[in-house]
Amino acid sequence: MVTVPLYVQIRREIEARIRAGDLPPGARLPTEMDLATEYGVSRATAQRVLNDLAEAGLAIRRRRHGTFVADVTRQINLLGFVTPAVAAKGTPGRHEVVSARIVRAADAILALPGAAPDTAVVELVRRKLDVREEPQSVERHVVLFAVAPDLLNENLEDLVTLPYLQRRGVPIDAIRLYLDPVTLDEHDAALLDSEIGTPALMRRRELRADDGTTIEVVTTLVRPGTAEFFLELPVPAM
Repeated sequence: MVTVPLYVQIRREIEARIRAGDLPPGARLPTEMDLATEYGVSRATAQRVLNDLAEAGLAIRRRRHGTFVADVTRQINLLGFVTPAVAAKGTPGRHEVVSARIVRAADAILALPGAAPDTAVVELVRRKLDVREEPQSVERHVVLFAVAPDLLNENLEDLVTLPYLQRRGVPIDAIRLYLDPVTLDEHDAALLDSEIGTPALMRRRELRADDGTTIEVVTTLVRPGTAEFFLELPVPAM
């Protein structure tokens, strides 16, 4: 049985309140001290809850002012998708499994670079729903079966593949990110409750081992109009 960390349980309670409309955009969220007192947790745990909500674009943290529920358009820092510590967290909301199977690489929904046609891979397609139960994105994963033979036995609604692979001791050496402009076909438009032909952004991430082998390819097709992407870099000292 998978044990859900306490900070995730608290985060989900707040997500449920947002989904129910009890915490509308602009509403002030409890402070770190308030959360620590209410749930009997450490200040660090309370801080992680609020930081996770902010990183997911569901909250805005303002120094000396507090933390507030954000509007429906998420602000996403693209560096988060290639920084292991951030990529391993996942984002609030839940996954809805569309399909999950083991297939030949030649028959998989995505090409796994370097894999021979008969190589066994795990293919997983999920739709991500936000805390309001609205479509947020469509995720497609193709993972080498050799490094993830029991992946389909995991809780696929909550699974974040990077920490799963790390727990299995898979030697991940690099994360590479691609951005591809696309237009929605009939299938994806239906999954994302959008119009066919609408321009959209697709993120493609590859996990590579130290010998150059591609372990996983995952694409995330983001629902148009629900996110703004940015890069924020520190200014070097002069």
